Amino acid sequence: MMDKLAAALPTTQTKRDTTTLLNGMPFAAFLGVRLDLAGDELTAHLPFAQHLIGNPMIPALHGGVIGAFMEITAMAQLALHKNFEHAPKPIDVTVQYLRSGRPEETYARAVVNRVGRTVANVEVTAWQDQIAHPIATLQAHFLLA
Repeated sequence: MMDKLAAALPTTQTKRDTTTLLNGMPFAAFLGVRLDLAGDELTAHLPFAQHLIGNPMIPALHGGVIGAFMEITAMAQLALHKNFEHAPKPIDVTVQYLRSGRPEETYARAVVNRVGRTVANVEVTAWQDQIAHPIATLQAHFLLA
């Protein structure tokens, strides 16, 4: 997977091509992730699908689905932020689950806080109805070299 992602990175930065970037992440296709780019602001969409339910009694989205969706969002924002020779590798990911993800479309936005020579720091917020009421947040560090 990292080879496909690494091949997509130069195209993503120069052409702002989110489709090529998602093609480099097969799990993003399984989840059904879409990326919308408006200027420099990237919004990721996770449409609801029955196979994303973790607890059918509530029903609630699986925590791993939410975490993976936010990690994909972080990597996409990082790819749009700077041109990398190699795919950034997550070295530290912390997810805070704030409320249950209901069976409906979920959105996420990432902020690249810092890109150094070897490490990048990215924050992601995921929400459903209102961005002011997030369902989860992610803090991640990525190895760049």
